[in-house]
Amino acid sequence: MAKAGSKTRASRSRKLPLEGMRILLTNDDGIHAPGLKVLEKIARELSSDIWVVAPETEQSGASHSLTLKDPMRLRKISARKYAVQGTPTDCVLMAIRHIMVDTLPDLVLSGVNRGQNVADDVTYSGTIAAAMEGTALGVPSIALSQAFGFDGKQNVHWATAQTHAPAIIEKLVGLGWQDGVLMNVNFPDVAPQNVGEIDITRQGKRDQSLVKIEERLDGQHNPYYWTGFQRIRSNPAVGTDLRSIYDGRISITPLHLDLSHGPARKKLAQAFLDE
Repeated sequence: MAKAGSKTRASRSRKLPLEGMRILLTNDDGIHAPGLKVLEKIARELSSDIWVVAPETEQSGASHSLTLKDPMRLRKISARKYAVQGTPTDCVLMAIRHIMVDTLPDLVLSGVNRGQNVADDVTYSGTIAAAMEGTALGVPSIALSQAFGFDGKQNVHWATAQTHAPAIIEKLVGLGWQDGVLMNVNFPDVAPQNVGEIDITRQGKRDQSLVKIEERLDGQHNPYYWTGFQRIRSNPAVGTDLRSIYDGRISITPLHLDLSHGPARKKLAQAFLDE
């Protein structure tokens, strides 16, 4: 029987699952976001070669936007950690085309976002946009988001993502996937021990009538506006990312950079050919 000391030494020398893989971390909630700290913990369970390049300030809803008419500022925090005055897309570009240009990352992890990124969210999300940019630049990329419920942003089950993400990332990397595809992983608003199965899902559809424009008046009685969202329970279709999160399961959705719609393209081609 092994002595306690030898057991400790063995555990300390345990090889990390993705050791040797260089992983780039980014997000859209900003360099100081709690979700980024969670992502660092997740990544360090997989590899020791971890780099962080994230926005200086929150960029939620930035989508796949670039900073083109203003200069980007780069702040070095430590040897492998940087903050960029720009969007999540800027961060991935800065990392791959400048900071890490001599030895490129093998994997991009974006998140962990505070709030789910499902259904129509994917077209607005800076978290997913960062993974899109990594994919466009030829690096396998995964977006990770932690849902929160009606209790609000102050009661986020970060431990759920931290507990379940390492094994999922390891599994996805081991399987591999096609060029032009990124993985969108969402964790439900439940404690780690209450998470259900892992679902491979398709993108769902929200009721966009829930989006509202709220008008207010400033100190000089001039109007200004906030975009808001009503949070109500609905009944999403089975097989969608929305349904999985509602039911307390983890959702993995493969997203494709090619937005072409095959059936519509064929129909148009036939119609113009007939003319």
